[in-house]
Amino acid sequence: MGILVDSQDGGENGTQGSWMFFTRRKKVDSANESSSKGQLAKELTVPQLMAIGVGATIGAGVYVLVGTVAREHSGPSLAISFLVAGFAAALSAFCYAELASRCPSAGSAYHYSYLCVGEGVAWLIGWALILEYTISGSAVARGITPNLAALVGGAENLPVFLSRHHIPGLDIVVDPCAAIVTFIITALLCFGIKESAMVQSVVTSVNVCALMFVILAGGYLGFKSGWAGYKLPTGYFPFGVDGMLAGSATVFFAYIGFDAVASTAEEVKNPQRDLPLGIGGSLFLCCGLYMMVSVVIVGLVPYYAIDPDTPISSAFADHGMQWAAYIINVGAFTALCASLMGGILPQPRILMAMARDGLLPPLFSDINKHTQVPVKSTIATGLVAAVLAFAMEVSELAGMVSVGTLLAFTVVAVSVLILRYIPPEDAPLPGSLQEPIISVDSSGEHKRLVVKEDVSADFISKYLSAGNYLHDGNRRKVVGWVIASTCIGIFVLTYAASDLVLPSSIRFTLCGVGVTLLLFGLVFLTCIDQDDARHNFGNSTGFTCPLVPLLPITCILINSYLLINLESGTWVRVSIWLAIGLLVYVFYGRTHSMLKDAVYVPAAQVDDAYHASTSCLA
Repeated sequence: MGILVDSQDGGENGTQGSWMFFTRRKKVDSANESSSKGQLAKELTVPQLMAIGVGATIGAGVYVLVGTVAREHSGPSLAISFLVAGFAAALSAFCYAELASRCPSAGSAYHYSYLCVGEGVAWLIGWALILEYTISGSAVARGITPNLAALVGGAENLPVFLSRHHIPGLDIVVDPCAAIVTFIITALLCFGIKESAMVQSVVTSVNVCALMFVILAGGYLGFKSGWAGYKLPTGYFPFGVDGMLAGSATVFFAYIGFDAVASTAEEVKNPQRDLPLGIGGSLFLCCGLYMMVSVVIVGLVPYYAIDPDTPISSAFADHGMQWAAYIINVGAFTALCASLMGGILPQPRILMAMARDGLLPPLFSDINKHTQVPVKSTIATGLVAAVLAFAMEVSELAGMVSVGTLLAFTVVAVSVLILRYIPPEDAPLPGSLQEPIISVDSSGEHKRLVVKEDVSADFISKYLSAGNYLHDGNRRKVVGWVIASTCIGIFVLTYAASDLVLPSSIRFTLCGVGVTLLLFGLVFLTCIDQDDARHNFGNSTGFTCPLVPLLPITCILINSYLLINLESGTWVRVSIWLAIGLLVYVFYGRTHSMLKDAVYVPAAQVDDAYHASTSCLA
């Protein structure tokens, strides 16, 4: 093919190692690779993005969650629990906002990790997100039937084709209504993003209006009755500050959903401005609604007397407003429909992004010419979700949703650190452009373009070779090690602090090691300057995450703590899914990747290579 290899690296990195493909990264601007496969319609504005974010975030769980958390953890301090959880979610939202505005492409966390971390990690994140959206969509759909039954006066009043039925021979309960609603929403999403966003806006508005009714009517009842729920001898923290923080860890998952906004990045009219506003605005609105509903409910009824199953409607019933249950049920029903739409919407775009990169079959990357949405991916997503919702009770698998989300949040925060301190300097040159490309230097002389094969091997050897620390100019290598050791320290700290089975001496030792690595990394990164190359990474005119490195490191710490404290059964199920994904990647994605035959050149030369190729063809 006539490739000229850099003599300094050719002998060391001329061949791909057996696992070096795991760290290969794609170019931040993938327009050249994706333009030939069609583009999504750019239709979304800030209000529509907020509708998608709020709809995906506020599910029917808030109508139950306030009662459970207030009774078991927070008491009257429930609103503070939601505030703390909202602050923790905002850390991830800041990281998402910067990466989404810099790299506005479909794929969300999968796309960002592919750019900053590597193909292997990106695959695992994408595979985990597929599981997250599938399980969450099916679980939400499964909850629609009971709420619809509450609207019509009971399950016995539902038509036969919408009622749940027990199949004795198989010992399963099928839910036709869940499957039907899933098919309807899937069909709607196939019509176009503009039409989908309009319906999502209407449904989300109904849900918000129901919550506003709870806030206003409940506030009136509270002032009328004297807020009996706050006049308790135990005070605002009956379970202590620890209980309030435990409540925050529980309600944190009520904020999951704003990442759906980032997945629509290619369909936003002005992504550098609108994506950060959409992510931040939806999160702020959700936090405000959660806190105000909490203030009202724990003030109307003492926390220990709140009904854990129907906390809001029972609180109104205690004050003689039984009819309010109908409005609350309407809100819960529309919340589920909006959440289902928000759960199905991102997954086809992640499938499309992975297929564009060659990690999945090209079938999933097809974009319909008329609707400008990935129809085949959408149909596949809706079909799987409908089958699961029809035949399985997936609520026990809901914990797997948390793993995918927290892993994505963690990798996005790590990507921000990499972007700021060691942004990729090299970019892949596809095999189709690896003919002897001739460029012209400033003196007018022709010269051959110099490339370095397999930057992944180069990355590993440079960052892990101890001999490189014996000379100057090793700043990027040292920073890479510091970021890695900081993440390791966070994992050791959160594991030691959470595992009460370990002997005290071992726990304290591990905590000390973790805190030392964490503080060293934080101080070191704070004291050094960020890499100037970050200004050339993507679109630098958009949103910039504040308080780096403190904010992303805190984000990693919080998400790691929540991950470590998930149930062991959840981790077993997720590990099986990730192991299956690893096999799929090794036997298909690795060999079909668009970067399989790519070589790496300085990022500034890649566009020159494309222009040179175009000129030769002309």
